[in-house]
Amino acid sequence: MAGRRLTYAEAVTELERALTFGINPSLEGIEALTRSLGRPQDAYASVQVTGTNGKTSVTVMTGALLAAHGLRSGTYTSPHLVSYTERITVDGCQVAGEGFAEAVAVTLDATGDAEVYTEFELLTAAALWHFAREGVAWAVLEVGMGGRWDATSVVTPAVAVITGVGLDHTERLGPTREAIAADKAHIIKPGSVAVLGPGCAGVEDIFFERALAVGAPTVRVGRGEDDVTWEVTARPNAPGGVTRVNVIGIHGRYDGITLRAPSYQAPNAATAVAAAEAALDRALDPDAVRAALAACAVPGRFEVLRAEPPLVIDGAHNPQAAGVLAGAIAEAFGASLPSLVLAVLADKDAGGIVRALKPVAGRFVVAENGSPRCLPADTLAAVVESVTGTRPSVVPDLAEAVEAAAEGAPGVVVTGSLYTAGAVRALFGAEMPA
Repeated sequence: MAGRRLTYAEAVTELERALTFGINPSLEGIEALTRSLGRPQDAYASVQVTGTNGKTSVTVMTGALLAAHGLRSGTYTSPHLVSYTERITVDGCQVAGEGFAEAVAVTLDATGDAEVYTEFELLTAAALWHFAREGVAWAVLEVGMGGRWDATSVVTPAVAVITGVGLDHTERLGPTREAIAADKAHIIKPGSVAVLGPGCAGVEDIFFERALAVGAPTVRVGRGEDDVTWEVTARPNAPGGVTRVNVIGIHGRYDGITLRAPSYQAPNAATAVAAAEAALDRALDPDAVRAALAACAVPGRFEVLRAEPPLVIDGAHNPQAAGVLAGAIAEAFGASLPSLVLAVLADKDAGGIVRALKPVAGRFVVAENGSPRCLPADTLAAVVESVTGTRPSVVPDLAEAVEAAAEGAPGVVVTGSLYTAGAVRALFGAEMPA
């Protein structure tokens, strides 16, 4: 397809010029855009993954499991930590900067004279086009937000995964778990198999009702007799340690899975196994499952950037995720409480995040992550003080905050936002594409 040529930097500039959010909830834009591209999403089968927490991990793991079974697989995740290229992978390999730029250029050409597309619509269309060009058999697509109006919902997924429902993006999705679940439920469509992760407990009936209405079979991951379940047999005792888990699926049992991650990834692994079984409609190869998940890494999720003293980044950005992170810190550090560097976006529940992390924090150091949406450090410090009764150290510069937090501490955990995790990851040498 002839058209404009862009470098990676030029592609990023074009994306940054786009609208951040759409004016009206609608799929009309992404539907028109993919029609102009020849409906690339029809060239392969799709798994769509939504959920308040865990959806990136489940997306990455599901893509790895499908690829391990000889099926060329693409994954689309968001947001990125350092580079846009992180969002689009084929068989676990990130798209090169040149390939990313080409996909964006083709997508921009398809817009014609229209300038009303959002950044996420353009990115989603570019990913769908890239997957068709690369000849994938499966695309595993992480929803950006919600489900009903998300650009990824231009696909009709063979498997619709909901990892769980918590209170996040309430200004757009609704103030209750029930309202948020109702929005996410729309990814379940005729022809789909619905996979409900353990975080759906309490609002499952909303998903069952949607599945019944569209004729979609349902698989539940949990602790019930008929569920896909998991057993943790070993937990990490240091940052970078391993979790060992057995997963009992619908079609098979998969023992001796090793995850280089905290034990909170065990239910995500079980959900990914359930999704892959549903995609293939059969048992998986146990050796392929073990190999794929042992090699799986999810950047920004309890990721160890430095071994000694330990420096860990985690993108926990809501109280639910912060509570899960607190468990991982307790596993890895034991009684030696690390310093926590915290930078949070202004629209998040900073108080809830601090309350969840308070039991595992040796001390807090508050900072800013460079996003225009970041809560000012002094404001965050007041939140920390109101929750803990102690004034934290205020070091707005993130690099200086990490250095200050390390003084006399058994380790440092940086968290509060994926933007925070990405900024620190960039400081420690993550490469940008050419």
